[in-house]
Amino acid sequence: MRKMKRLLAILTLVLAMGYGSAAMAEVQWRETNREVQGKTWNDPRTSDGVEIYGSRGTITIVTPKRISVRVYTILGQLVSQATLQPGTSELRLGSRGIYLVKIGNITQKVAI
Repeated sequence: MRKMKRLLAILTLVLAMGYGSAAMAEVQWRETNREVQGKTWNDPRTSDGVEIYGSRGTITIVTPKRISVRVYTILGQLVSQATLQPGTSELRLGSRGIYLVKIGNITQKVAI
């Protein structure tokens, strides 16, 4: 079990290092009209109506108001920082994994 955890930590680090600053600069939020299917990762009733979805390499956020959002790798490396307008926005990431989405005082883990 200990070896498995160590291997997982090394693999996560290697994958995170593949995200150089040049690759990060290309990661941008875009507004979309696409209807979101699936289950939100958080409870919109306790997060001011904000819904967070993750699937197929994309993090999607539906918000009723303007919000500031930051996305980090599981190791704490900043992937994206933006202010989103009301509506649906998505962030396509080049790598699958677990990300931390921070919106105000809400931090949510999202697996894509």
